[in-house]
Amino acid sequence: MAVEGFSRNRQPVDVKVGELTPTSRAVNVIAKAMSKSEVRNIATGRDGAPHRVCDALVGDETGCVYLTLWDDNIEKVNEGDTVNVKNGYINLFRGNMRLNVGRYGTLEIAEKPLEGDVNTENNLSNKVYERPRRPFRERRTGGYRRRY
Repeated sequence: MAVEGFSRNRQPVDVKVGELTPTSRAVNVIAKAMSKSEVRNIATGRDGAPHRVCDALVGDETGCVYLTLWDDNIEKVNEGDTVNVKNGYINLFRGNMRLNVGRYGTLEIAEKPLEGDVNTENNLSNKVYERPRRPFRERRTGGYRRRY
């Protein structure tokens, strides 16, 4: 089963795509890239810096999920490649699961191709998950309480 929760000291575990859940963290996934979306330009972060982003549908015999590729990682992955995501994690984007490499993870193209067929019938990114609402926080600013 995929690792739940987050801890910097946690050792990543090898999982199949079909074992991923919305709270999976510190996972190693080997999957075949089935397709790639068009590259989009977006502004992210506190400074609004421009970045490029693209989604690749990756999978194995247990299922498939969208892998979010940012900037330099976009050119690394082509359709048909076998990708090795180390220390990846799942997040929800508009209620759908996405596999991410993140700051502490790595993305490599495997030398040995993935054997077997990819199960595209079990697309984990097509399922919609409810994101739990964050607890309400009050913040004091300028001598009065401001509600966010």
